[in-house]
Amino acid sequence: MSQVTEQNIEKDKTRKDFEAVIIAKAWKDEAYKQELLSNPKAVIEREFGVELPAELQVNIKVEDPNNLYFVLPTKPDFSNVELTDEQLEAAAGGGASAVFSILSAATIFIHFH
Repeated sequence: MSQVTEQNIEKDKTRKDFEAVIIAKAWKDEAYKQELLSNPKAVIEREFGVELPAELQVNIKVEDPNNLYFVLPTKPDFSNVELTDEQLEAAAGGGASAVFSILSAATIFIHFH
């Protein structure tokens, strides 16, 4: 498996695109859903062919009619990282860089540098 990098994530995919893949499979396959709930990090690594940092935790919440969850990603710290215009546009537009915020906003741009 490769480390999470900009090169192994399709640039035109958004966070919603990646979530849609996981959601569709979980709705279609109960065993997949149960594996996702019990070991989400392993499922995501396998699904997208990446290796996530060991210290990264991945959590799954299942909505029901009485609970709606909204994810507020951690604001990335750009103070020590020099980004290209393309990377800034991707982050602002929800492109490939936004996918990393699902996993850990703290590791988003470290892998680009």
